[in-house]
Amino acid sequence: MARWVSLSMREAASMYGTAVAIFFVILVAALQGSVPPKSPFPYHIPLDSKGVLKLSWNVSYVQETIHFQLSVRDFRAGVLFGMSDRGELENADLVVLWTDGNRAYFADTWSDQKGQIHLDTQQDYQLLQAQETSDSLSLLFKRSFATCDPKDYLIEDDTVHLVYGILEEPVQSLEAINTSGLQTGLQLVQLLKTEVPTPAMPEDVQKMDLKAPEVTIPGEETTYWCHVIELSQSFSRHHIIMYEAIVTEGNEALVHHMEVFQCTAELDNPDFSGPCDSKMKPDRLNYCRHVLAAWALGAKPFYYPEEAGIAFGGPGFSRYLRLEIHYHNPLKIQGRQDSSGIRLYYTATLRRFDAGIMELGLVYTPVMAIPPRETAFVLTGYCTDKCTQLALPPHGIHIFASQLHTHLTGRKVVTVLARDGQERKIVNRDNHYSPHFQEIRMLKKIVSVHPGDVLITSCTYNTDDREVATVGGFGIHEEMCVNYVHYYPKTDLELCKSAVDPGFLQKYFHLVNRFNSEEVCTCPQASVPEQFTSVPWNSFSRETLKALYNYAPISMHCNKSSAVRFQGEWDLQPLPKIISTLKEPTPNCPAHRAPGPAGPTVVNIG
Repeated sequence: MARWVSLSMREAASMYGTAVAIFFVILVAALQGSVPPKSPFPYHIPLDSKGVLKLSWNVSYVQETIHFQLSVRDFRAGVLFGMSDRGELENADLVVLWTDGNRAYFADTWSDQKGQIHLDTQQDYQLLQAQETSDSLSLLFKRSFATCDPKDYLIEDDTVHLVYGILEEPVQSLEAINTSGLQTGLQLVQLLKTEVPTPAMPEDVQKMDLKAPEVTIPGEETTYWCHVIELSQSFSRHHIIMYEAIVTEGNEALVHHMEVFQCTAELDNPDFSGPCDSKMKPDRLNYCRHVLAAWALGAKPFYYPEEAGIAFGGPGFSRYLRLEIHYHNPLKIQGRQDSSGIRLYYTATLRRFDAGIMELGLVYTPVMAIPPRETAFVLTGYCTDKCTQLALPPHGIHIFASQLHTHLTGRKVVTVLARDGQERKIVNRDNHYSPHFQEIRMLKKIVSVHPGDVLITSCTYNTDDREVATVGGFGIHEEMCVNYVHYYPKTDLELCKSAVDPGFLQKYFHLVNRFNSEEVCTCPQASVPEQFTSVPWNSFSRETLKALYNYAPISMHCNKSSAVRFQGEWDLQPLPKIISTLKEPTPNCPAHRAPGPAGPTVVNIG
């Protein structure tokens, strides 16, 4: 039977009214959508694969506050929870509940680069309630998006690396805690979800489950499983109007993210079910890469706008779909069966517009490369004004969702819309991007792109652990820089990307040869990856490569869905001229800060 855990007398009086009022905040103000929430905490994720820690939360955009509910099963001596830039428990913003054997304490803390825990002088995590049951402890606390405390993490729209640690034994003081000796973990999530009204489903809506066939999850930390699904030959043209995840019960912490890809229409049956990196995987499966649906841990159902749906089935559509599931199994659990997947909701009553998916960013080519030992190397791809002027309809298109994509060294991705030489708005940005957490995200506001506009996609990479250059390409150890934008009405333009002109890259290799004793092979038989491998990576070769990518002409790929370019001259194109860039947004600090406790809050948990 549950019992309410009492706080210290020092906090009880001020927090009683807060605890009562906060539930009205949660139920009324936190969710601003058109449909009342079914739960005061609409978002839920397991933090660890054993289900010891579970997190629920809601968002109040009016108050710019998140309310967290952290459930700890079999609570022992303490728990740490918080956020960090890349998922480390060092240099992290943390809330800590710990016991000294007699009493329990709650505090806003931070960790230094050695993992040592320190009390934050500004207590921005506010404990609202603690409740104990027979087998778990539940904590309710809140924090503002931005606190302007240099030790606090700025919560934005992008990916958040949640971190946690479990204390097995009591400690005599907060300063006695060091994260290096704890059971720790990481979970990726988007905390600030876009809230859009839920469209009504038509009467003729049908469902299609695309699921894994009772897969035995490998006992490896990371597995990407590919499974091909064949549609009936008689399946006619429909519109997908919604999709959601189906996760096998008990596997919620193992199924990390899932994607459904459409194969090219000309492809023969690529029948396969197995690890995506298997040598048995047919090469033609690489031609199944047109994204139809994507889900990641913590994501809610995805709804298309009422006026649009994505077409599938019928003439010109491949009958083959590829389901890809990322299993994250850090404890290397053996023998777990899984039949998770994606449930599509579709209708034969076609909507006014076909939705389309367009690729922005860089062409998959080795001419775009990142030197080794770089911590923040930027590559940029362009969808030029010349291409949008030629390929977009007079009234333009409307982007409503976006999926950012790189391979293993990607750290940040952003796409900016420019018009008349001026950056106007950000289409999508993730300053804490992780290649292991990919989902289609609804935009807070639809972005309209007109003929003559420019779309600029930049990716930031970290190759600090690599000894040779990382070139662009399809391989997992090669790199990509892509934004799959979802828009309507669908046009013939499917790919609007660029790469540096190959001739100018060869001039770069010749220039490096002139200033170095080690020669880069510029002979015709040498491939671009081989040339990059032989580059002596010093300050000259690095800075010159940056200059090449920032100023050299580009080769534009303004491609139709048939992979044929629109008519025109697309090689040796000048970079778009941008005379005005967007300023970095400044955090919206709380205007009036309520006085917080001077030190840890004492919590009596018996």
